[in-house]
Amino acid sequence: MSEFVHIPVLANSVIDLLNVRDNKVYVDGTVGGGGHSKLILQKAKLNKLIGIDQDKEALCAAEKNLSEFNNVKLVYGNFKDISDILENEGIEKVDGILIDIGVSSHQIDTAERGFSFRTDGKLDMRMDTSKSFSAYDVVNGYSEEKLADIIYKFGEEKFSRSIARHIVKARELGAIETTKQLEKIILSSVPRFRGQDGSSNVQRTFQAIRIEVNGELDALSEFLSRATELLNVGGRLAVISFHSLEDRIVKQKFKELSTGCICPSDFPICVCGHKATVKLVTKHPVVATDEEIKQNSRAACAKLRVIEKI
Repeated sequence: MSEFVHIPVLANSVIDLLNVRDNKVYVDGTVGGGGHSKLILQKAKLNKLIGIDQDKEALCAAEKNLSEFNNVKLVYGNFKDISDILENEGIEKVDGILIDIGVSSHQIDTAERGFSFRTDGKLDMRMDTSKSFSAYDVVNGYSEEKLADIIYKFGEEKFSRSIARHIVKARELGAIETTKQLEKIILSSVPRFRGQDGSSNVQRTFQAIRIEVNGELDALSEFLSRATELLNVGGRLAVISFHSLEDRIVKQKFKELSTGCICPSDFPICVCGHKATVKLVTKHPVVATDEEIKQNSRAACAKLRVIEKI
């Protein structure tokens, strides 16, 4: 197993906007190698920090990285199950929750995990390697129509129909087993325009398959529907997303939670009874500075949104 290296994005903004304080309880729902968690623990003397991750390699790295702290509990699981995880820990409410969505640098850089087309590896893309369903099953088992639909929906790829058609045609000659095989098929499926090499089409297609394999958008929606109920008044929820599909879900949910009356504008009085349960800490997403992007290119796509329980 390669060394787990993952640089936490928007680190200073996360710590500041989470309003990390002494004698409180925080949850890092995607603990990864423990980068953000370590900064939180260094910022204040917490009662406890719960670190959750569905990647067992990440948990091993986090355990090593956070070994100096005695107020940490690491849990193998998915952040969408945060309610059950906290209940199992005997915790009713917390004072801050962070999730950093998507694939980690370690997962991308580890060829055998099959997340990236930059290196050759078996088609996998499972964040939780205990699960049996993988990218291999999507690429070799889905119908042409279903493939096209997920590539368009989760990758926002305009050549999704052509890519799906070429995948199905290629697998008639034998199973598609590696990332480089899939990359070659995608590149043969899309027209080349001046100054473009097709890598964006490959990236969008790989993103779509990864989201499908891990149920990422459903997990995010499920998490957001539960997380604020677990916050104490004044507690904050911070979400870092990396592409428009994720950010759109977060933005819409935060708007819903922070809005009072949602009756049509022509209603003379409120009949919905809807009340805001949070306030927006960030009215617009926080993005990385040029300096941070120089140090960590992954930060270029990161968007941080934060709300506070009222």
